[in-house]
Amino acid sequence: MSRLVVFDCDGTLVDGQAAICQTMEAAFASTGLVAPERNMVRRMVGLSLPYALRELAPDASDEQRHAVVEAYKTGFRDLRLSGALREPLYDGIAGLIDELSGEGWQLAVATGKSDRGLHACLDTHGIRHRFVSLQTADRHPSKPHPAMLEAALFEAAVQPGDAVMIGDTSFDMEMAVAAGVRAIGVAWGYHEAHELRAAGAVAVAETAEELGELIRDPA
Repeated sequence: MSRLVVFDCDGTLVDGQAAICQTMEAAFASTGLVAPERNMVRRMVGLSLPYALRELAPDASDEQRHAVVEAYKTGFRDLRLSGALREPLYDGIAGLIDELSGEGWQLAVATGKSDRGLHACLDTHGIRHRFVSLQTADRHPSKPHPAMLEAALFEAAVQPGDAVMIGDTSFDMEMAVAAGVRAIGVAWGYHEAHELRAAGAVAVAETAEELGELIRDPA
């Protein structure tokens, strides 16, 4: 039986919140808008940028929001090219990926990052080859729409009942529910455990080791 684990990226595989918040603040400043509080920015991580900006700058014009999106993309790319970008893997994630791959699980990513950003992130940690499917905001509607997850299922040739979605936000959990996939939350990301459960998580892992146990246990 073919089995699939689909991971979110920011807040689940890697901790990029400092870079995200700093780049977002600079993007708002460059367009003359007042930046939202960092907690608001963190809560929007996982959504595609245009969708997130509707929440972060509801009173701005479409042109202003577009300018922030473009400034954010440019700022994040410049940060990466400068070598200053830090997106460390969370504790235990590298080992968990190795274990699951060795056990025959197929692995995928569904993220609000761009193709370029995701590839660079995974390449930095030398793990891109572990994933059979990489789904990003470049080619799909924003989470919680199930398109990214459905594409990963198709590419891996796996049925929804044989897959699990791992994420740190309610958007991830809602996406999994919409696609008919088991949802497991992680407690080290950007939304609270009770929010993840309310959005459809069957469980919330506190550590990577516990996450592995939950993935392997379909109960």
